[in-house]
Formats: sequence, structure tokens, C-alpha cells
Amino acid sequence: MLSFVIPVRHPDNADNWRKLKENLNQTVGSIARQDDDRWRAVIVANHGADLPELPARFEVARVNLPPNRLYRQGGAEKEAFYEAVRSDKGRRVLAGMLHLGVAGHYMVVDDDDLVSRRLASFVAAHTGENGWFVRDGYVWSDGGALLYLHSDFSRLCGTSHIVRADLLALPASYEAVDETYIRRMLGSHVFIHDDLDASGSPLAPLPFVGAVYRTGHAGAHSRSKGILEQFFLHKSVLLQPKALADRLSRTRLRTSSINEEFFGA
Repeated sequence: MLSFVIPVRHPDNADNWRKLKENLNQTVGSIARQDDDRWRAVIVANHGADLPELPARFEVARVNLPPNRLYRQGGAEKEAFYEAVRSDKGRRVLAGMLHLGVAGHYMVVDDDDLVSRRLASFVAAHTGENGWFVRDGYVWSDGGALLYLHSDFSRLCGTSHIVRADLLALPASYEAVDETYIRRMLGSHVFIHDDLDASGSPLAPLPFVGAVYRTGHAGAHSRSKGILEQFFLHKSVLLQPKALADRLSRTRLRTSSINEEFFGA
């Protein structure tokens, strides 16, 4: 069984809740189109937060977490900013996992990203495996017709790991948890791959394109740029024909087959 956990920020940390809700609705539609019924999903949101209508197999875990006071870096030191973001996200992820219970595999999905509809069937066919990291994934400028195939996707995007539940060593309760664990194991995609390698439980690369990272929209917490700005409009690329040709070879049109697999269309 594959369990998707979608943490949603506090409404006070959203620049535009209407846009967040629209993106979340598309994320939900992407997950709901799985080609196998052996999956479930939980959205973690504050009490009172307005959510889109949800299809079958979706649950909601309501929390009373406060707004993240360092949601924007402002004048704060970079590490303090990162730790605040990871702590807030990690606590929401933990609430979702404890709501569902320890079983099968978990995948954390950011509330504006999209996933392959093949994930549930793949996990169901490999239930004893440690899990997988999304090596190959698409980067998509919100609303655009082009995608960029990124070959180190798990270092870029939070929607990028599937982990067998027991390997996460979840605490027995929400209160019995270490802050470092919250930030490192659940609140960030940066550490979990290497930490599981070091513990002797390595993740394998997912053998197909696993997710779409939506970038370039006003509500993106990372303030991510569109694919042109991220991957092409740099002197180091534009002045080197081989580098430019390689990156151009990674661009893909948003075709009907991609829509079917990722966009719930």
C-alpha cells in the first residue's frame, strides 16, 4: 500500500489561498488517477483551512500548528530560515503519517506538485523494498507547454522519495519526537537519501519518471523560477553549444500522454 501525505501550510503563510487551493486540487487529481487501487492519501491542514472537494481514498488530518514565523527569510540567517521551514513541514508530515498509521510505503507530496499514475502499481509489486528516490522527474513552469527532464530530481524537489514506513522509525505519539528528527527525516528531502544509505537501508532509483515539480508560480514557497530562467538563460549555457544542446534535448512538450500520466487529464 502506498500512502501519500500532502502537508498544507498555515493559511497565514499563503500569499494567495485561492491559487494554493487550485494547485492543491490539481495535485489531488493527479494522485487520484493512480492505475492501482492500493493507495490512500491524507491532506494535513489547519482547522478552518478551506480545502477543495476530495475524491475517494483521501482523508484530512486537521492540526492546530501556528504559522511559521520565518516562512519568508527576510533578514534571518539562512540556516535559521531553513530549520523553521523544515520544522513546520516535518510536524505536518508527522501528523499525517500518525493519522494513517505505520504500514506500507509513504510518499510526501508537496501541495502544488504532480505524480506519475504508475506509482501505486509499482509499489504494490515491490512491497518488501526499502523504497525509491525519483532520479528522473519533470520541471514544469506553471501553465506552460514545455517540461524539462531533470536527471537529479530528488535533490531539487520535495516530491521525490518513497520510503517503507518502518524505516522512518516514527515515534509512538506526536509528543514523543525529537526536533532534529522532525527537521531531518520528515521536513526535508535533502538528507533522507544519504541518511538511509548510511543506516544500511539504501533507496533505489525509481525506474521511470516519477513526478512533476511545478515552478514559477506566485505561491511557490521556494520562489522558484520558470524552466527558461532556471536552465537556459545563463551565460554558462548560452555560450557553450554542447551544454545548450544537452539542455534542449531534455525539453519535452506537454503531450496527451504526459497529461494522462501526471496531470489527471
